[in-house]
Amino acid sequence: MTNIELKRVVVTGLGAITPIGNTLAEYWDGLLSGRNGIGTITRFDPSRHACRIAGEVKGFNPHDYMDRKEAKRMDRFAQFGVAASKQAIADAKFVINELNAEQVGVVIGTGVGGIKVLEDQQEVYLNRGPDRCSPFMIPMMIANMAAGLTAIHTGAKGPNTCTVSACASGAHGVGDAFRLIQRGYAQAMICGGTEAAVTPLSLAGFASAKALSTRNDDPKHACRPFDRDRDGFVMGEGAGILLLEELEHALSRGARIYAEMVGYGMTCDAYHITSPVPGGEGAIRAMQLALKDAGLQPEDVSYINAHGTSTPVNDPTETTAIKKVLGDHAYKIAVSSTKSMTGHLLGGSGGIESVASVLAVAHDQIPPTINLENPDPDCDLDYVPHQSRQQTVDVALSNSFGFGGHNVTLVFKKYKSA
Repeated sequence: MTNIELKRVVVTGLGAITPIGNTLAEYWDGLLSGRNGIGTITRFDPSRHACRIAGEVKGFNPHDYMDRKEAKRMDRFAQFGVAASKQAIADAKFVINELNAEQVGVVIGTGVGGIKVLEDQQEVYLNRGPDRCSPFMIPMMIANMAAGLTAIHTGAKGPNTCTVSACASGAHGVGDAFRLIQRGYAQAMICGGTEAAVTPLSLAGFASAKALSTRNDDPKHACRPFDRDRDGFVMGEGAGILLLEELEHALSRGARIYAEMVGYGMTCDAYHITSPVPGGEGAIRAMQLALKDAGLQPEDVSYINAHGTSTPVNDPTETTAIKKVLGDHAYKIAVSSTKSMTGHLLGGSGGIESVASVLAVAHDQIPPTINLENPDPDCDLDYVPHQSRQQTVDVALSNSFGFGGHNVTLVFKKYKSA
């Protein structure tokens, strides 16, 4: 491999569409205040389902970001992705024009893509015939369209792709964008994840796999990562997007820098389609590779935004992996799961959780894990229960693990000039 000088990469813009807020400020305020975004499903009648709760995005108006004709030709997951991307660009005060367009790229991941369009068009096919299916069905449902439409809406002509790796999709999107800037393929990247899979068929599939909480009579307490009484994850929807820039490019335009991105580790369990390998070997290697990539030691870590799904298997496995990687230092840092408030956004989770991790570094504030009332004895770290915490965060890790054995760890740290 040819030796090349790796570029430094910084975060200059953030965008968020979430169950606890549809702007960056609302999302961050929601996290710090322990706002719960989970309730009974309203987008369709869930009465036939074993699970009838989710973290829905409320009050989202796509026409704030695009005209009605454009919105009508997008699945909800793509609307979220375009909206959060436009937020991130505006937050960064970044202008894409004919001079820089070819140096600005997009990587937006999704786990499921346009499943609502697929469900609706299957109904049309069965009841009205194949010739009545929409000519926009395919471009509305395919997973890459959030990335493609974001480029169309912003004019970004650089590297453009979509990561699809289940619940690791958004984190892979951020990590791959980081690598592209590091190696000089782009000066800026719009990246993250988006998902809108709170649909009848999707809900039925996850429920049949016994993955979902069925605490339907108490949705506010259904998502309880690391708690002894957890009974499965709660689906969520939304998008989290970062604008990453090459450091010198950001400095040349006087950009505000939230944090520096310094590490990316990814592995595979090669073990099971849904369950993590016992002992968390794949997660361990992802964290170790990310720290090695960042040139950091375990004792440098201040905070981990955990995958923390509130499932019986994930939470103790991730806890074990953290202790294996950090040793005694694991008991000296804060670990929290923001899924306790938003639910699990599947392919969008790595996006909004990267945003949360960056803001923790920027503001020295750590979001809590709500609903942690009866800690699981096998989960014995500091999970920041109930209330956010003001604490110096020099280095934050964000973990994302997906069906298929995908493991991703991202590393963000405080920006300091060389």
